[in-house]
Amino acid sequence: MTYKDLDIRENNGIVTLTISREKALNALNTPTMLELRHFFTEDAAGRSDLKGVVLTGAGEKAFVAGADIKEFLGLDAESGQALAQRGQDVFFAIERFHRPVVAAVNGFALGGGCELAMACHLRVASEKARFGQPEVNLGIIPGYGGTQRLIQYIGKTKAVELLLTGDMLSAADALRLGLVNYVVEPGAEVEKAVELIEKIAAKGPIAVAKVIDAVNAYFQYDLDGFAREVANFGQTTATEDFREGASAFIEKRTANFQGR
Repeated sequence: MTYKDLDIRENNGIVTLTISREKALNALNTPTMLELRHFFTEDAAGRSDLKGVVLTGAGEKAFVAGADIKEFLGLDAESGQALAQRGQDVFFAIERFHRPVVAAVNGFALGGGCELAMACHLRVASEKARFGQPEVNLGIIPGYGGTQRLIQYIGKTKAVELLLTGDMLSAADALRLGLVNYVVEPGAEVEKAVELIEKIAAKGPIAVAKVIDAVNAYFQYDLDGFAREVANFGQTTATEDFREGASAFIEKRTANFQGR
């Protein structure tokens, strides 16, 4: 696939994926969503050599300022549901990706942008970052998982307030509430995200993928997260990586994981 809205650069096994629609404040339109889906489900799916993905937005103003509202104007109930489902499917692909995906939030993360950041496994925010779900200002609601993931991250009380008022959170408040993992000075978001991925990459890659899978199971209504943990634990104990990790621990040396 030829990517037009995504700038994809790889260095030492880490992909920096930049949504490159700066003039539109990196708003998510259908072509952009299709490119995100293709990257995570086709190009990068199953890559054992990939350490992780840093997801960010072009320019200094916005990570993603929202969805492209112009595309919403012709929707009816049926087509609106279909659009929301497609968006959720894309974000599920990111949330369930087998390697860590870290959002480097360099500015506004509003509406679909906040939902995209929340679909990532970790979030690093610039001091200038702002988060919010302002859809009620347009007479609609979040459709890409915002009403669900915001509650998961910051709790029902504050999430309902933000969803009903459309207010924005500063980076400092996002950190205090648990929406982001780190706040850094402007321009340092990608560097910190890469640092996190490099740290995770030193761990057992099968174990990392199984942790992501087990954590996601907690939030899926049709899965028993505890049962998934038991199954994943059992699967990791049968790997060469576990034998290497245990031996390295006993021998007081650094483990050399092979992803097997």
